[in-house]
Amino acid sequence: MTDHHPQSSKSVIAHYSSDNLYIGAGVAIFHIASQRVVLCSENDNRGRKYYFLPKGRRDAGEESGRNAEREGFEESGYRNRLLPLPIKHRQPQPPSKVSNSPLTAEPVWTQLLPMAMGTRQYILYWYIAETLPPDIENEMSSRVSGTEYEMAPRFPSDLKLRDRVLMEPKGYEPVHHKNTGVNADELAYESYLLPIKEAIQLLGSRGVMADVVRKGWQGICQRWADEESVEDSSKGLNGVD
Repeated sequence: MTDHHPQSSKSVIAHYSSDNLYIGAGVAIFHIASQRVVLCSENDNRGRKYYFLPKGRRDAGEESGRNAEREGFEESGYRNRLLPLPIKHRQPQPPSKVSNSPLTAEPVWTQLLPMAMGTRQYILYWYIAETLPPDIENEMSSRVSGTEYEMAPRFPSDLKLRDRVLMEPKGYEPVHHKNTGVNADELAYESYLLPIKEAIQLLGSRGVMADVVRKGWQGICQRWADEESVEDSSKGLNGVD
């Protein structure tokens, strides 16, 4: 990592009762074929536009990865699913699921953010996801309204990224659903699919959200390269610094 990347904080010991703890998740949603990522925006109190990745608190009993997908849809209007990538992590594999696969859909960053009234703590997990292929998007849209969240099928364990891209016709634009926000603030958000480098710049290149995008795209490029090295294909993706 360079000096432009955020650094991990020192480990801490802290304790929070359930009534003082907020748990949430955010997500960077990539459209792999066009090498773009979803950003949201709104205006601050001075009328200045700022950009961010979708995020929010999880519902009671909801798994954090699904929390990320749901918030991604509600705040941006893009249906999505977590994308397994060769991301370094410290989590053990359950004995029943030991695998040689380097791919994981674990969070790429975790933030501890103070809330109002001092003793309240927000734990926020950041995930990587992709927009849905047309067949799944169409199947879901035939079953639920464009403003209603439904959990998408998981990314198939045997699906390669190149084959995933080939599931879309050339020039395909992921479906953007309008009015998916669940409150007045979210309904006012605007969302965009932007080139990776532009998105990192708009998020502020030194911040965690920018690094979520950076790590996500680097993971996508690495997974693509790993899969293509096996099949000896010349097509690749553009990396970011």
